[in-house]
Amino acid sequence: MQRLDLLRELVIRDIQILYKRSALGLAWTLINPLLQLAVFAFVFQLVLPVNVPKYSSFVFSGLLVWNWFQSSLFQATGVITNNRALIRQPGFPAAILPAVTVTTGLIHFTLALPILLVFMSIDGIELKPIILAMPLLLALQFVLTVSLTYPLAAINVTFRDTQHILGVILQLLFYLTPLFYDLKSVPENLRLVYHLNPIVLLVESYRDILIQGVQPDWMALGILSALSVVLLPIGHQIFRRQSDRFVEEL
Repeated sequence: MQRLDLLRELVIRDIQILYKRSALGLAWTLINPLLQLAVFAFVFQLVLPVNVPKYSSFVFSGLLVWNWFQSSLFQATGVITNNRALIRQPGFPAAILPAVTVTTGLIHFTLALPILLVFMSIDGIELKPIILAMPLLLALQFVLTVSLTYPLAAINVTFRDTQHILGVILQLLFYLTPLFYDLKSVPENLRLVYHLNPIVLLVESYRDILIQGVQPDWMALGILSALSVVLLPIGHQIFRRQSDRFVEEL
């Protein structure tokens, strides 16, 4: 219970710091994906038209999933080096910091969901009972993301280029994830490469539930869940071993 209270307070602190002295505050959570959507809609509906039905809902759903994943990884990588004062406090549970970053991303994702529902309504999409399975996807994405943030945050303390390298990798993955184009447009012989990216499965599963109203690929999600459950303790162990050196490195 004490850890949950600490998690809540640190999440509130992060949100307050993020929007301190900001005139628009939490509205920035929506501005970024909306601007991205506007650009993609202009380019891929007017300039280079793509045949994707309900394009606004299609793109916005993918952007929300991606932005949560991308921002959590990038920010969590520097979460130790950016919280020197907390890390130097005796007894502070440093392992909670990556979880704080991912939780903050989840809150931003949740706050943006009503806008997605508006786009879905405009596109004539009705919610189906399968929407009740969405918390399972949220939990899976949360666990997967946290499992990746632990080693990244730990390595960045010693190797400060980690965050810069990650930024480049995430930029490449952005274009290799079907956010503004349909996976079906990718040549069949290349789709296997796409499926090696776990975020592709998550994006497609969210769209299955929200836009298509059909069952996602539960077998693939089960495999990804098992992988996440395995990666989480491994990532935490790497973090724990490195944590003994955090104060020295900082």
